[in-house]
This record gives sequence, C-alpha cells and structure tokens, in this order.
Amino acid sequence: MTSTETAAAAAAAATATRFSQRLDPVFFDRVQQRVRDALMADGFDALVTDDPEDVAYLTGFFHHPCERPVAVWLGADGRTVLMTPELERENAERQHARAEIVSYAEFPGIRPPFASLASAVGAGRMRVAFTTHMTNERLTAVITELPDASFTPSTIVTRARYLKFDEEIALHREAARVTDLMLEAGVAHLREAIASGGRLPSEAELTSVVTGAGVSTMYSEHDDVVVVSPLAGGLIYAGANSAFPHGLPSGYRLQPGDTFMLSLGCAVGGRFVEGERTFVLGTPSDEQRRYHEAVRLAQEIGGGAIRPGAECREANATCLAVIEDAGLGQYLRHRQGHGIGLGMHEPPWLESGDDTLLEVGMVVSNEPGIYIPGHAGYRISDSMLVTASGSEPLTAYPRGLDDCTIDL
Repeated sequence: MTSTETAAAAAAAATATRFSQRLDPVFFDRVQQRVRDALMADGFDALVTDDPEDVAYLTGFFHHPCERPVAVWLGADGRTVLMTPELERENAERQHARAEIVSYAEFPGIRPPFASLASAVGAGRMRVAFTTHMTNERLTAVITELPDASFTPSTIVTRARYLKFDEEIALHREAARVTDLMLEAGVAHLREAIASGGRLPSEAELTSVVTGAGVSTMYSEHDDVVVVSPLAGGLIYAGANSAFPHGLPSGYRLQPGDTFMLSLGCAVGGRFVEGERTFVLGTPSDEQRRYHEAVRLAQEIGGGAIRPGAECREANATCLAVIEDAGLGQYLRHRQGHGIGLGMHEPPWLESGDDTLLEVGMVVSNEPGIYIPGHAGYRISDSMLVTASGSEPLTAYPRGLDDCTIDL
C-alpha cells in the first residue's frame, strides 16, 4: 500500500469512528406516530406547540427562540406542519426537518405569522390540543386564525418525551462520556496549578476550563454538532459559596481546606446529561468526611430506589431518608432529582409531590445534597437510565471522598 493509500485509509477510518449528533430524519416518523397515537386516544384532531424543545423533539429542527414564532402542527390525519419565519426556512431545510415547512415573511408582519399555519392546515371545526408551555400571546394568535376550532391544554408531548428511544439513549450516553471528561479536565487543571506552585484557580477560571473541554471534545470528535444552550458548562463553587444550591461561579479563588463542587453537564444531539461531584482541597476534616459520606450513601441508596414501577415520590423519600437518619435533615434544600432529556430539567420530578411511575427508558437525575450555611455544600449527581433490572448511572466519575480529595 502506498503512503497516499495509507493516509486515505487512515482518514476513512477516522471518519467512520466519528460520532454523529444528528438523528436520521426517519427517526422522527416514530416520534410523531407515538404522539399521534396518544392524540387520537385522547380524542384530538391535532396538536400545536411552539416550545423549542417540543419542536426539536417532533421534527429535529433546533432553533434560537426569539420573538418570531416557530410552531409545529401535528394532525391526526398524518400531516406534520412546521411553521417558521422565512429567514429560518433554510435552516429547517438544512437540518432536514421532518415536516412540511410553511413560512411567513416577518414578525409582527402585515399578515400575522399564524395565518400562514392556518392557511396550510385549513379552517373548520376541530379539537386541538396545545402544549402547556405556550404563552397566552401565542395561543391567542393561533385561536384568532382558527376561530372554529376548540383548544384544550394537554401534556401529551411532555409525557411522550418521558420515554427515550434507543437513538436518544445513545446521545445521552455520549453526553455522559463528555461530562466525565469535563470533570477530569477540571481536576487536572487544579492539580497542575498545585504542582506548578502558582495561584489556585478561581471558580470562574475552572468554569472556563471545563466548558472548553466539553465544547472542544464535541467539535473534534463529532459531526453535525447540535448547538443548544448550554452546549456544555456548569456551576462551580467553593467554600461557603457552595452552600447556595444554584449559586453562580464567581471570582473567588480556591483555598486550601475548601470543599468545592464541580456541577457539570452537556448536551449531545440536544440530549442533556449532568454529572456532579463534591471535592475537598487538602486533607478532609472529620466534619467534611461526615457530610460527604452522608450524601454519597444517600446517592447510592437513592439510585437503587430508581427502578421500573417505583413512584417518583417513593424514590425521593428513600433517598432523602438517608440524610435525615444521619441527623442532617436540617441541611436539605431540594428533592432527589428530576427528569432530563431535551431539557436539562424536565418532568417527571423525583419529589414528594410526584406520583409518576418510573418506566424503562426514562432518564432522571439522582442528586441529593446538603448545604451548611457558612461552610459548604455537598452534592453528588448522576444521570440515571431506568432499565428493566433497575437503573444505571450514565456518568461514571468516582463518587467517594478518597477519589474526590485533591492533595496539596
């Protein structure tokens, strides 16, 4: 084989192993049929949604939401219509959106945007479901153009999104792999700073490092990167700052003895994963060991409670009881977890008020945490795939304190 042939073979092999984030357009036929079956079972003639995540779920079209409406009409008659502004038509076509595309000139427009959708689907008496994320303004605009239709709020699409298809699970798995690499990048950066004898990084600097690691990994190893917000990133906070569950990274520079959190995640093909670990910088105190171990054990037992047939509230109670039994219940600030998919946070909710039954194919977070004012927060999270035998953590970075101690 010549050097040219060898180089060509190597290039072909590299191309063959690259990960494609874009799902095949025919995948959306199954998605649409799932929703259409539920639509007809509930006695609806059609469904309309303008939620960007629903639009992506139903058609594969990802867009930057703004004042110009984008909406999907899914008819029981088999038609799927995607309404876009004219300036988005080419984007929808380039993404091979699985729908008939109709567009309007501009917003607010001489002709109202939803008049284009009404012209495409036809007027008349029909029962239309609308997703509950629609604003009153958008819903009113649809009703104005289809005055003979009756509109009823529905969670049909939300419930359909609970159960992931195999192709979606593959995207979640790859997002988990990238999230683990982000965690490794953050730890490596901190260890390099310690070894060099230089200043320790700030929360903001670590955030930049892990975000860059996630984004660069995708663009170097993936084809057809689907850009959503956030594509990769997270919340990084240390010391007393970490006692605020959703605090934002600051210029605070890590100090010896700090407890600190890397709360990271990314989206591959628009499907999210989160992975969170709590670390100690230097030799842990007895207090830090107690707090960390209580959360680690709660996360382990809580993961075991995530299984088919279990109620979300049951898994939540089992998980949080570990922390309460450890005498740390006063430091609880939130539920065990939440659903995850096209949204970083979406139903079902692993919380005492949600009796949804967990099913095979759901992806949920398992993230118990405690927050001690003036000291620190401790949270460990994995995105969990519900399987026939229980559940599986998609993220794999070690969870125990021995593995999450950064020596000085």
